[in-house]
Amino acid sequence: MLNNLRPVCGAKKKTKRIGRGASSGHGGTSTKGHKGQKARSGGFHKRGFEGGQMPLQRRLPKRGFTNIFKKEISILNLRDISDFDSGTVVDIPLLIKAGIVKKLCDGVKLLGIGEVKLPYIIKVDYISKSAREKIEAAGGKFEGV
Repeated sequence: MLNNLRPVCGAKKKTKRIGRGASSGHGGTSTKGHKGQKARSGGFHKRGFEGGQMPLQRRLPKRGFTNIFKKEISILNLRDISDFDSGTVVDIPLLIKAGIVKKLCDGVKLLGIGEVKLPYIIKVDYISKSAREKIEAAGGKFEGV
């Protein structure tokens, strides 16, 4: 019966009650040893602290530059859209649904790697010159988003 269920013997242990006198076995120094930083309240060092030695992240030289305004553009090639039917409007929701564009960052750019034989209407953020020429040669057109 559910009302008779009990934990297995030894599964539940009593919590260690420190600082409750010498007879408790955890009195005196309350299991913290004698003196020093680790025995103090709040006394422990930060991540990367090396005992007063200059930390690794401060010993290594700073290199390079990170542009915080950089745009992350998803790349798409003409060969990726060659499976669509003639006259298809190739836009960002269609590309995400088809699984061609995995993650929408700051836009999608179409590059000219591959061949296009059918006319498509392309609606993406950016397009390369060679991709635009190949699409227009096949009878399609580019409309920016």
